[in-house]
Amino acid sequence: MFDRTPEGRYRLRTTMFFLGYGSVNVAAMLGAFDDIARPGAWLLALAVAAPVAGQMWAALELMRQSDEYVRALMAKRFIIAAGLAMSLFSAWGFAESYAHAAHLEGWLIYPLFWACYGFASCTVKTSRV
Repeated sequence: MFDRTPEGRYRLRTTMFFLGYGSVNVAAMLGAFDDIARPGAWLLALAVAAPVAGQMWAALELMRQSDEYVRALMAKRFIIAAGLAMSLFSAWGFAESYAHAAHLEGWLIYPLFWACYGFASCTVKTSRV
């Protein structure tokens, strides 16, 4: 029916979470939530954030279900990606405060993290410390 390997389950989970994420965002772009009141706006924000948290869970679950080598390699890449993303986003935040750089929305940390993970995946090829 579907791929029951850890990678197959990861792909399915990621697809399902981002179908929800994409659906809510497309509806927002089409104006479905333009007149939403304050309590509903908070629920909308949480509804968009929930699939992001779910996809992060899916990635961590893939790591848990993988063998020791893959788990160690993914963990190393995760740590490097998180450090890079936080460093870059913090530097930009200070540039906003002190150098009047353009404001970036906080949700951009998530795609920045995955871009950094992609960079780490291309450069980190061993699980050795």
